[in-house]
Amino acid sequence: MLREVDLIACEDTRRTRALLSHFDIHTPTLSYFEHNKLARGPQILRRLAEGASVALVTDAGTPGISDPGFLLVRDARAAGLDVVPVPGPSAVATALSAAGVPADRFVFDGFLPVKPGKRLNRLKALRELETTVVVYESPHRIVAALEAIAEVFGDAEVVVARELTKQFEEIVRAPAAVHLDRLRATPPRGEFVVVIRA
Repeated sequence: MLREVDLIACEDTRRTRALLSHFDIHTPTLSYFEHNKLARGPQILRRLAEGASVALVTDAGTPGISDPGFLLVRDARAAGLDVVPVPGPSAVATALSAAGVPADRFVFDGFLPVKPGKRLNRLKALRELETTVVVYESPHRIVAALEAIAEVFGDAEVVVARELTKQFEEIVRAPAAVHLDRLRATPPRGEFVVVIRA
């Protein structure tokens, strides 16, 4: 499919170009990410309105899930343009499938707030839902997030998944305090998905 479209809109053109080069794909790329979405979105929509086909890709995961891709999809649909999904990786579904917790009902809450007070309040609200909770976290905030999770959820089992489907994939199920000991001892790397069974 990426060979057949006229343009590939991507988070980081360097990363996407490396993938495309590996498969000998020469389709032009254009960056579309959080900090240029307002300028680039209308450019991409114009190309679509002119009849071009555009693929939207992310560095990892599925476009529109915790990234600005949903804005482009929303605006394309509002303009009467076709949006065709191509199933691909989803860190949420991947983590849930390996977590060993009930996933018939769950809430995905993206990235937790950065500010400690707001983070605690969000986690308290999520605990009240009494269901499985899935959040994303970055390596430089994972320890603070787990501290807050331990405070709010106590000894609840927490699955911390890192680098899913990549070479250094790691999926560990334990109380938040155990994860904290482990991650404080070794500086965390990679992107994290945290699954909490309330």
